[in-house]
Amino acid sequence: MSNKFYFDHAAATPVEGGVIEAMLPYMTNNFYNPSSPYEPAVQVRRDYQAAKDSIGKNLGVKGDDLVMTAGATESINLAFNSIEGKVAISKIEHAAVLEAAKSHEINYIEVDEKGNVTSEAVKKAIDDETELVSVALANNEIGTLQRLKDISVVVEDIRNNRLKNGNTTPLYFHTDASQGLGQVDINIPRLGVDMLTLNGGKMYAPKQTGLLYSAPNIQLHPLIAGGGQERGLRSGTENVAGVVGFAKALELATSHREKESKRLESIRNKFENVLLEKFPEAVVSGNKKHRLSGHLHISLPGLDAERLIFRLENFGIYVATGSACAANKGTRSHVLNAIGLSPELADGSLRFTFGKLNNEAEMGEAIEIIIREISAEYDRLKK
Repeated sequence: MSNKFYFDHAAATPVEGGVIEAMLPYMTNNFYNPSSPYEPAVQVRRDYQAAKDSIGKNLGVKGDDLVMTAGATESINLAFNSIEGKVAISKIEHAAVLEAAKSHEINYIEVDEKGNVTSEAVKKAIDDETELVSVALANNEIGTLQRLKDISVVVEDIRNNRLKNGNTTPLYFHTDASQGLGQVDINIPRLGVDMLTLNGGKMYAPKQTGLLYSAPNIQLHPLIAGGGQERGLRSGTENVAGVVGFAKALELATSHREKESKRLESIRNKFENVLLEKFPEAVVSGNKKHRLSGHLHISLPGLDAERLIFRLENFGIYVATGSACAANKGTRSHVLNAIGLSPELADGSLRFTFGKLNNEAEMGEAIEIIIREISAEYDRLKK
């Protein structure tokens, strides 16, 4: 990306070369429908299943426990569609979770000023009729990482107490782990969740690829009827090329995760330190000790962030004011409201999310332009 500085990897990532290479045969010579009976199609079916098994292995589960979807939103809707009773969700969930939950009675889980979801807050939000708890692994705006294992212990304790008291209402724990993919070790058994959502488009795989993991004891209810693919849970001809690409992207992300996370953390810290040194009044949101290595959410009091991002775009610098979904609606971020950020800070918020299109060599030039444009905006306001 010559003369371009892309700092919005949380919104979208490019498809890696190795991923495209893995996908190409299934868009050309091996184009067959996996449900057809002849040998070339049967081989494509085997390859599709092998890709699912590979994904499952990297997540610590069986490929048969995965339902491949067209991204995270479908996965989340499939999870919530399978629940009949109340749900408990954190106040900083992605818009897809907030909207999917609206078909149920909702108890909201409070968060603190760093965006932490505590075990105590989860316990408080669960009543005797709650059937699903949903807390994202990592927040897509401020990058805060949640201690899912601690939350899973709370869910398990409540589940056991229900059985002792004769309450047969099921209780499941779901997480949208999409934003942590490639930066966090996502091993489903260690996380302790019953359902998990992923989005390949956040991990250098094709857009419109995703999955829902569900424990074998959960009875999912399909969103659409059709030919019965994916165990009858996701009818429609399988996206073989997309799933093969997802598997390859996850394989690469898993093997390079530790090294890449350290590299992104170094870039992020440099950005943060320089900006805070130049603008000490700026506020960094999120949990600084437990956040995604590629996330920096910083608020510049008094500035209009939307105006600033258009100024930066003139110099080939692409950043966000927050979630791409919220920005598209033109609304103030519910995440920033939930953590108690003042309107003055919320309106001056920028989200930098770093990834493979960034390197240390370009940082100096980009930061210089950003500082100059922020200073120019402050000067404009003084006139």
